Amino acid sequence: MAWQNPWYDPDKAHHTPEGFRNPEPDLRQNGDLKRWRKERKAEGLPFPPAQGYDSFTAEWWQRANLSGDDDAVWWLGHACVLLRVDSRYTLIDPALSKRVSPLRFYGPLRKTPAALKIEDLPSLSCVLISHNHYDHLDKPTIKAILRRFPEVEFVVPLGLEPWFRKVGAKNVTQLDWWGSTSLDAMTIHAVPARHWSMRSPYDRNRSLWCGWVVKVKALSFWFTGDSGYTENLLEIPRRLGPFNLAALPVGAYAPKWFMRGQHMDPEQAVSLHRALDEPVSIPIHWGVFELADESLDAPPDILSQSMQAAGLDESRFHAWRIGAKQQLINITQDKS
Repeated sequence: MAWQNPWYDPDKAHHTPEGFRNPEPDLRQNGDLKRWRKERKAEGLPFPPAQGYDSFTAEWWQRANLSGDDDAVWWLGHACVLLRVDSRYTLIDPALSKRVSPLRFYGPLRKTPAALKIEDLPSLSCVLISHNHYDHLDKPTIKAILRRFPEVEFVVPLGLEPWFRKVGAKNVTQLDWWGSTSLDAMTIHAVPARHWSMRSPYDRNRSLWCGWVVKVKALSFWFTGDSGYTENLLEIPRRLGPFNLAALPVGAYAPKWFMRGQHMDPEQAVSLHRALDEPVSIPIHWGVFELADESLDAPPDILSQSMQAAGLDESRFHAWRIGAKQQLINITQDKS
């Protein structure tokens, strides 16, 4: 018997009897994946960073420093973000392994070191997972979290709770788009994203994908997760904004003809940043894994060029070093 979506709600456009879908049309056609792989191999893409991987790491990486007790945010590389509020830590999409793949010997290999180890965290209250792709849901990292923090709360999109229960998680909340939950003073909203899900050839789109909006104290933070650009994203600030912090993806966009339906490019991220009234924005989804055809060092340059071309303040949206920290008090204050 064919698998049926146990969470199916016929009144929701992103639900189907077989799983989930984007409201927007699929931009890919049959044969596009084969074409991309053939062109990528023929051209030897992606190219290494202009000055080599070691120089790229020296310029863009530092070990995360968790000292102090100030409210702060860290970008830990790729899509991983760490929040500390009132000495309570929240991790988003931690993927700290050497490789993000179902296989230990094949698949995307980490090109820059992890900025911290789970053992470095003094505590961990909550983990948010945006979807089940291996570069966002990394089983070895989740198991390391559960060994050190067995009571941690996981908040995940609809359909992922069974996966977490299977690996031993005790506290799991799964949310549909526009659903929310509260953990102490923090409110967490699951919001739409234009993406997809799959961990095996047999489970495509059987679990949902999402972004997260986190509201705690004066912080209003939108983590987009993986998402192609769509005007539908602007419904999120209309409902839940304004935001004073955002994490916007700028990598894994090339070639655009193949990636545009699932990943933003830096120009689109700048457009979204401007539409949000220019909050402090962290560029994510770059700098660690070579998932598409652009070089690791391309997103920072193109982001800077796009901000200049748009006449926007680069201090509010520029590339961070992996492991970099910013105090939340500086983010939650009004713009000068």
